[in-house]
Amino acid sequence: MKQKIMIEIMQGMQRYLDNAGMEVLRGLLETGFMGVDIIESNSIYLSDDTSENQRKLDLFIAAKRTEGCSVKSLKYYRTTIETMFETVGKGIKHIDTDDLRLYLIEYQGRKQLSKVTIDNIRRILSSFFAWLEDEDYILKSPVRRIHKVKSASMIKEIYSDEDLELMRDNCNELRDLAIIDMLASTGMRIGEMVLLNREDINFLERECVVFGKGSKERIVYFDARTKIHIQNYLQSREDDNNALFVSLKKPYNRMTIGGIESRLRKMGERLNIAKVHPHKFRRTLATMAIDKGMPIEQLQKLLGHQRVDTTLHYAMVKQSNVKLAHKKYIG
Repeated sequence: MKQKIMIEIMQGMQRYLDNAGMEVLRGLLETGFMGVDIIESNSIYLSDDTSENQRKLDLFIAAKRTEGCSVKSLKYYRTTIETMFETVGKGIKHIDTDDLRLYLIEYQGRKQLSKVTIDNIRRILSSFFAWLEDEDYILKSPVRRIHKVKSASMIKEIYSDEDLELMRDNCNELRDLAIIDMLASTGMRIGEMVLLNREDINFLERECVVFGKGSKERIVYFDARTKIHIQNYLQSREDDNNALFVSLKKPYNRMTIGGIESRLRKMGERLNIAKVHPHKFRRTLATMAIDKGMPIEQLQKLLGHQRVDTTLHYAMVKQSNVKLAHKKYIG
């Protein structure tokens, strides 16, 4: 209890004292409370803590919105932090490192979550408490001493050349063939593709502008085969919907992410190809690009990643090329 009171006093004074002054204040408080017993009252102002937590969370979300975070990301931030508030049951000024460590351990066990998911939660909490610290709402982030959760490095599966050709050869609809080629040659996200309109496609330059995460524009490129298949598909359509990809039956609505995922999954089951989904095309393109010597910085720009570390997670270097490189440079 004494420690909590000392922390609250120091938090209230940090706007007025520098680091040296804070150290002097800490020493005076420790001396002043020495030998003093403080009994915590049963009257815990939980309602005040709850409202304060909510106010600070609203301000944090507003700050993230200003930075350009997507609606989906903002919702994930809010849900993750509110869940922590409900479980820990303390005000932000009283939450310490042990509270958060225990919360992450218990939450992982209760929900049977992977280490990757738990580390994502840790990163969100770290961002929130670091913002509170920067804004002088708390003295120091309790997440500072909670390090990255280590997880096993898994080799992500990609499509083989045979897989891609098998899917192309077994497309019963021109639309499906155009979708497969578009995903395979551009490496765009499925969420980016469903937003494309007919006029977004520049057939002359074989490129199109997509809106990535955070509503950021970037140019992606497609090959000659994709160009021909998209043109064939568009020429076969009888609707006037501006969307690039639409349903096969009336009223010819714009295709959704779930619709494309379902279509690809059924194709994979029919052709006995494991785990057919849109994101696998993106990983395949990244791996092929690295395999053929594309500079990682250019691939990063093509995929629309903010950090090169993210790009490296997508690309898998083939073991045969590692062996050849070893012979060339070492053996």
